[in-house]
Amino acid sequence: MRIPIIAFLTLAALAGGELAARAIDPSAASTQAEFREGTAEAQRAQREEDEVIGDNLTSNRPSLLFVAKSRSPLTKGGHGGTAPTKGGTRNMLKVPLIKGDLGGSRLDDKRHLLSVPVLNSHQSDEVSPTVQDLPASDELATSPEVRATQLSPRESPSLKSSHNKDFTSVLKTPAPLAAQAEIPEAVNSNARQLGGTLQISQAGNAEGVYVAEVKIRFVNSRGEAVDQKGNPVEGRISEDFIRGEIKLKAGDNYSREVVRSDLQQLQQLGLFDKVTVSIEEVGTDVNVIYNVQERSARSFSVSASLSDDVGVAVPLSYTDRTFGTNPQRLAVELEPSLRGIQYDVEFVSPYVAAEDRLGYSVRAFGDRRISEIFNKDIDLPNGNRVREIRVGGNLRFTRPLGDWQSTLGLNYTNISTRDRNLNIARRDELGNPLTISGSGVDELYTVSFGAMLDRRDNPFNPTSGSILSLSTEQSIPLGRGNIVSNRLLANYIQYVPLTLLGISESEALPEMLAFNLQAGTVIGDLPPTEAFRLGGRNSVRGYDGGDIGSGRSYFLASGEYRFPVGQDVGGVIFVDFASDLGTGDSVLGKPAVVRDKPGTGAGVGVGVRVRSSFGLIRLDVGVSDSGDIKFILGTKQRF
Repeated sequence: MRIPIIAFLTLAALAGGELAARAIDPSAASTQAEFREGTAEAQRAQREEDEVIGDNLTSNRPSLLFVAKSRSPLTKGGHGGTAPTKGGTRNMLKVPLIKGDLGGSRLDDKRHLLSVPVLNSHQSDEVSPTVQDLPASDELATSPEVRATQLSPRESPSLKSSHNKDFTSVLKTPAPLAAQAEIPEAVNSNARQLGGTLQISQAGNAEGVYVAEVKIRFVNSRGEAVDQKGNPVEGRISEDFIRGEIKLKAGDNYSREVVRSDLQQLQQLGLFDKVTVSIEEVGTDVNVIYNVQERSARSFSVSASLSDDVGVAVPLSYTDRTFGTNPQRLAVELEPSLRGIQYDVEFVSPYVAAEDRLGYSVRAFGDRRISEIFNKDIDLPNGNRVREIRVGGNLRFTRPLGDWQSTLGLNYTNISTRDRNLNIARRDELGNPLTISGSGVDELYTVSFGAMLDRRDNPFNPTSGSILSLSTEQSIPLGRGNIVSNRLLANYIQYVPLTLLGISESEALPEMLAFNLQAGTVIGDLPPTEAFRLGGRNSVRGYDGGDIGSGRSYFLASGEYRFPVGQDVGGVIFVDFASDLGTGDSVLGKPAVVRDKPGTGAGVGVGVRVRSSFGLIRLDVGVSDSGDIKFILGTKQRF
């Protein structure tokens, strides 16, 4: 008669010391683990059954984290490419002087902290699960497929309720062996993966596997979930709030699409610097862990800037992410100088999935810059260069529409052309009008609608996938200029992972090809200040802003080969091209034509990306097709 399986497991737990030691040794070599449940082959010999159990006990899967449920645990506890914009960009160098986090009070004292395994393993109820890194990406299935015999019946939603626990879920971990696990380092090795894009080592494709539990794990700026003493990192934001924002729930079957959607939702809240996803194998089920790195509750920065318009300015920035309820935030930017003060103040309450609550934002701004439309040696009659002053605000509402993120906006902008002393300027030195109203001031009242389809593997640090955004902005004939027009924009970005250098993975600066295609046009009235500017740091590198052209329509294409150089350094080789599609002469006053702008231009170059405490810093050197060389220092990727 066959020995009952429970009795056999009890004997195995007592007598399998050497085998079990190999099963939980984090340094053991990786091999393909095999999980088998009992089959209908009742005639299988006892020896074959012994071999099945032995295989499970001695499988050398990489074990990065051990978490055991226990009656008396040791520890208990409660952020794409941009189309040429209306305002263009400033040509200035900003040098950060001070940047600090002001901290903040905890919003929820009830923490559900990560429990570490007890040393007295006889109190443990389950085997310590094996943690493996999980991509929230289309690369998830690159490792070997999980065979049907390796998956629980819970793989099918219709069979969830009839699932029988795999025998490994009741196996006791011997006390002397559990003590060998280096818990802090094991947890941190798993949580530290910044991009969340590593393959599941030896675990195969987790698509469709039953999710036993969904966990929230807080990590610090170094990607560590626990300190050297084994104390879990505590978060400021309520775990219950985060759980409410993600779709994946315990009892579901794992889905890459659902996880990707969850990452997008968490990103738009503006509360997290990074979010990664990992799994724990628990028998034939998995636990899914969301590793979240919170942004600081409050931050303040001071820097210095130098421009050829206002000279030295001192930009100040303050952000409060605990304004009101959890997801709401207030951002204030001020830039005082000897020639006035510029400002940008915005309050954001993003869409909250848990309550299906409409997101909204309110913004007010006042901006001054040298015109990139009226440049190239044709100035005002008094010899001053043309300045554009923009003052306005908007109210926007956000909500998902299926797989699309949608935005509806009500916008007002007052645009005036002025000289150095802010006196109204109506015409340039050749007599060409600077505004559609002829008064030196145009007013735009518009209703805008935009939709974005985000298919990136991870919006916090994309390595593959794409993002498509479409928008339309209809003006209402009110105010000076009585403008009636419609602006249409499209922007597409594609990321293609590569391994040409033999470096399969890089946490923050992975090897890839990145492509950006943009297009836009304006139908109806077009104030000259609203023409599309081509050339510059966010257009064709190798040209100054607006030096290629300013037209009613445009097309832009950029390609980059990005590759890692070191842990915090990456390189870029890029090619840019843009054209006004022959529409430069359709703009009032023909500012591009009279300034002899080519209308089409290209640039190539190289760049460096450096991860720093101030974020990603980029330095690009671009060479235009006319032979000019431009240096660009900025932050974040070009797209």
